[in-house]
Amino acid sequence: MSLADLEWRVIGEETRPGPMTMALEAAAAETVAAGGPATVRVYTWPDTLSLGYGQDPDTIDWAFCEREDIGVTRRPTGGGAIYHDSVADISYGIVAPADAVPGDLMACYEQFCEPVLEAFERMGVDASFADDERAAVHQPACYLRQLHPAHDIVGPDGRKLSGNAQYRQKDAVIQHGSLSVSLRPERHCGCFTADPDPEGFAERVGAIDEYADIDRAEAVETLRSTLAEWVDATPGSWSEAELARAREHAEEKYAAEEWVRRTP
Repeated sequence: MSLADLEWRVIGEETRPGPMTMALEAAAAETVAAGGPATVRVYTWPDTLSLGYGQDPDTIDWAFCEREDIGVTRRPTGGGAIYHDSVADISYGIVAPADAVPGDLMACYEQFCEPVLEAFERMGVDASFADDERAAVHQPACYLRQLHPAHDIVGPDGRKLSGNAQYRQKDAVIQHGSLSVSLRPERHCGCFTADPDPEGFAERVGAIDEYADIDRAEAVETLRSTLAEWVDATPGSWSEAELARAREHAEEKYAAEEWVRRTP
């Protein structure tokens, strides 16, 4: 079995609360594991800080997040925290059955990042995988961590443009990622107790609107259409059963303090 043999749907762009955003990926994984369609999706977060799976909660300025009305959830993938909103970034997800993708993690990253790199090209952005491992600026922040050539995408000047992460279940593989659209360094850096330097953030992180003359709506549609064409996906939506299951996942896990503020 290969990706081309699957039935695919494309969902989005959509915006839902952070916990529900993550919970829908869990529901999509259950769908594909049961023989249902595979999913590519494009989504926007409301003002949200998504923590990495192993994130130390003491690295987060919870008072700042509360004061600025920034929701917080925790991803099931590793890496550092990312600040998301309707200006800063666009996110995508790919959910496929495990037996249709390479067993080698690096080969799977390369395959799943193909449409992301193609989307950047269509936007007019000269993007590529990072070609070397640059030292971390602030490890708790995803965009300021050490660059990894396998799954970090940079612009023509070497600044990070996109972070991508995978997690695997017995019957499903899930990849999601964030594409930087417009820098909001003060808001991003304010989420961390160590107060990383916003100027340093801008020196390390790039954005689509710095490299190409394209507005956000066009960038979103470019990413959505590229993902859809990559697997010949047809427009789809979440079933009522998936939404109900996602609400359960959100309540039991992704919105629960025991998950969000847990100490690794």
